Amino acid sequence: MLLVHRHGSIAGAARALDVDPSSVSRTVATVEADLGVRVFHRTTRSLRLSDEGKTYLARLEPLIEEFEAAQEEARGTRGKPTGVLRLTASVAFADRVIIPLLSAFQSLYPEIIVDLQSSDTNLDLVENGIDLAIRLAPAPKGDVISTRLMPTQYRVVASPNYLKEHGLVDHPSDLTEANCIRFALPGISGAWHFRDRKDSGFEVEVSGNLMISNALALRHAAHEGLGVAILANWLIDRDIHSGALIDLFPHYECTATTFDTAAWALYTNRTYLPRKVRVMIDFLKDNLGSVDNRTTLSASPA
Repeated sequence: MLLVHRHGSIAGAARALDVDPSSVSRTVATVEADLGVRVFHRTTRSLRLSDEGKTYLARLEPLIEEFEAAQEEARGTRGKPTGVLRLTASVAFADRVIIPLLSAFQSLYPEIIVDLQSSDTNLDLVENGIDLAIRLAPAPKGDVISTRLMPTQYRVVASPNYLKEHGLVDHPSDLTEANCIRFALPGISGAWHFRDRKDSGFEVEVSGNLMISNALALRHAAHEGLGVAILANWLIDRDIHSGALIDLFPHYECTATTFDTAAWALYTNRTYLPRKVRVMIDFLKDNLGSVDNRTTLSASPA
């Protein structure tokens, strides 16, 4: 019942359990018959909890979590963590950071099935049945638990071809005359922020004829010489080291939002943390330092 609610459909719960949807449907019908109430209001296009269903699952969920916690405690450290781990991250972070680490994780924990849902939409953890979300942001707020995995930094870059055609950009203030590729995402304004070791910081209004909502596509556009871009160090450090992209302001820190950003692991505020989630968090904290996060600014791991 919980899986049906979290996935928003019988088909979604069936996929999570790797069973036929008809089996899940029969289970739901049996429970509703035993209770004498409808837990879900169902149509051909939607499924939502009834008022009685909300009350029922609110009481049921803590009991199931306690049962699962007791099972893990009884197994102790001898039992290997198992089950499906539903993990979400942005498309770019999943592609460039998470996926290269999965082979090592699966070697350590072969009994865990990783269901990686890469999305540039911040999926609701409870509604979508997500065990763990990786978010790139300042300190997260809301009814979630967060663990800081690694700090993030941003660099302003352009391709050699763009600079050859349009000229060098010597100071951040020169960006007002440049064609800047901007993120088309909520909360990101038309100003980029800069600071160095000598001043408290300043901002530069930027503009351009291209806006992109996906970091991988924005990086590709910068490679193609379509303009100047601001991108995360974990996404472009290898490009900078190879010379495919040029770090325009190596002595400045820069951001399109705030300087205090990081990669965070988020999970719901439950009474216990399943071992499959715990081992993934520990693995990411231990291994993200091995990702090439060197920056020209500091010449050290970010």
